[in-house]
Amino acid sequence: MRRTAYGVAAAVALTLVSTASVQAAGPHHDAPRARVWVTTPDRAELMAERAPVVFGSGTSTHPTIVVDPDRSYQRVDGFGASITDSSAAVLRGLAPGVRDETMRKLFDPVRGIGVSFLRQPVGSSDFTAEAEHYTYDDVPAGQTDFPLRHFSIAHDEKTILPLLRQAKRLNPALSVMATPWSPPAWMKTGDSLVGGRLKDDPAVYDAYARYLLAYVKAYAAAGVPIDFLSVQNEPQNRTPSEYPGTDMPVAQQLKVIEALGPKLRAASPRTKILAYDHNWSTHPGDVEGTPPGSSPETDYPYQILRSPAARWITGTAYHCYSGDPSDQTKLHDAFPDKGIWFTECSGSHGPADPPAQVFNDTLRWHARNVVMGTTRNWAKSAVNWNIALDSTGGPHNGGCDTCTGLVTAQPDGSVTTDAEYYTIGHLSKFVKPGATRIGSTSFGTTGWNGQVIDTAFRNPDGSTALVVHNENDEPRTFAVSAGDKQFEYTLPGGALATFTWPRDDDLRSRFDAVPLTGATATASPAGEGVALVADDDASTRWSSGTAQAAGQYVQLDLKSRKRFTRVAVDSGGYEGDFARSWQLSSSTDGTTWRTLATGAGTGQLTTVDVRATTARYLRVTSTGTAANWWSVADIRLYR
Repeated sequence: MRRTAYGVAAAVALTLVSTASVQAAGPHHDAPRARVWVTTPDRAELMAERAPVVFGSGTSTHPTIVVDPDRSYQRVDGFGASITDSSAAVLRGLAPGVRDETMRKLFDPVRGIGVSFLRQPVGSSDFTAEAEHYTYDDVPAGQTDFPLRHFSIAHDEKTILPLLRQAKRLNPALSVMATPWSPPAWMKTGDSLVGGRLKDDPAVYDAYARYLLAYVKAYAAAGVPIDFLSVQNEPQNRTPSEYPGTDMPVAQQLKVIEALGPKLRAASPRTKILAYDHNWSTHPGDVEGTPPGSSPETDYPYQILRSPAARWITGTAYHCYSGDPSDQTKLHDAFPDKGIWFTECSGSHGPADPPAQVFNDTLRWHARNVVMGTTRNWAKSAVNWNIALDSTGGPHNGGCDTCTGLVTAQPDGSVTTDAEYYTIGHLSKFVKPGATRIGSTSFGTTGWNGQVIDTAFRNPDGSTALVVHNENDEPRTFAVSAGDKQFEYTLPGGALATFTWPRDDDLRSRFDAVPLTGATATASPAGEGVALVADDDASTRWSSGTAQAAGQYVQLDLKSRKRFTRVAVDSGGYEGDFARSWQLSSSTDGTTWRTLATGAGTGQLTTVDVRATTARYLRVTSTGTAANWWSVADIRLYR
């Protein structure tokens, strides 16, 4: 980061990070500005660009999203969906002009939302327009084809590959992942694409590896190189509903990867293997379907990444149908050198749900869980399922009959945009491949707590994209802080917004965050959740459990001496729970304390600049009274 000399006056300066004064100051042509796009659940605004907002200086009583580009997380590969066989049939069935305009709306980074990641089925899935399911090497029952003489992607050349090539022309930064729903039936127990396992035979594992490699090479020759490949979609889905699927236990996936890894690295080194490709946690139905005497392998991705086959694996792919996005962070913490991609989540609805309800519910759930939940938990991609379906949710052959796409082809030949078009679009249009997720304070949770939830990125050109969702039904006002500049904004209930601003030295912080790894917290009164003060998560908090009174305190043990010049005390998203007056103290031994600053609290975030201090312990003491409780979501240190 950029550092500048910083002099501290004799009196300690107290700064409340916020933006109310932006409007009072009035716009200035030299002041940094953020552009704003908003989607509301009532469809009144659909990625509508509003008037820009100006960064300024001032104070705010509202929760403050602190954007910190010096805290970086995962690199982004892209956001999108899948051109399934069904999607391809729907798109190819449109009038040529309508189809081309729809493709522009989907893939063009300027005229559309710039979809930048596609996950393509290798052969048939439930979403196929064909009457019979297929692979690229189907032979009559009872026959085999170990030499792969019958291998052909001719089926895809009819509709799927032309659309993929058009998508890549519209967005050259597009990444493509490939995933099979089933190996050819002759490789499987039961000789069927629906259910069963691979035959436990080294010759079969080798043939399946060569089959996948043949697909990768054929697609590259057709102008669509494959960037990522998983070896089985949802390997724990043992009872697919009349569509291709394969029960692939850990031991079998490892054998496939061991056979495929060296072949792929030699023939297509750009193609990276992703393991697992299933839910955040094992679905209860999959556990119930475990064969007698077998393990349900609820730690499937952990077993894969602990194995010697992990040397061929770039990372893990996840779906949304069971568990929580936080499961991604648990895996990341266990295997930080392996990436995480989020690769499937379909919108769905009740058979009789009216369209307005479907849009509303889908927008909100996907905003929390896919847009925010996956990216805040290390995902390098966020991918929905079908990119296009017809008005009946099809065509499909088995499987889901209430799924939705990014766009829908209507009976009159027109195309409408669905909630997923906007949830993905608020990412894909503004967050470019190669971007890095950066630090940002977030107060909402994927399980819904009625707060503001967000995620932030630094693009390759240095610009910033901040995506914000108001979980509540009512409007919510918040502040955004970048460097020492801020703005204030109010989002309608349930709305999703993206704010972007160019690289600007005025928006760069003079401070570095001090890592608080291992720090612990205590409080008096103990209240509720004191450990959460040190968890670097503003959606969790300690609350006093009683009215504010002088002498109450929250204390951090940093476990070692840390040097800092700024302290931020964040009371989180519940407005009014800040200390009405306070004292900030430090200690090297936990016994002798030195007062660093005192002041009056006026908002959710209190930022205190102090003389350079080295200490192991830090204490914030309430020196006033108030009828409401006192909450602290996080204490952050900077130097």
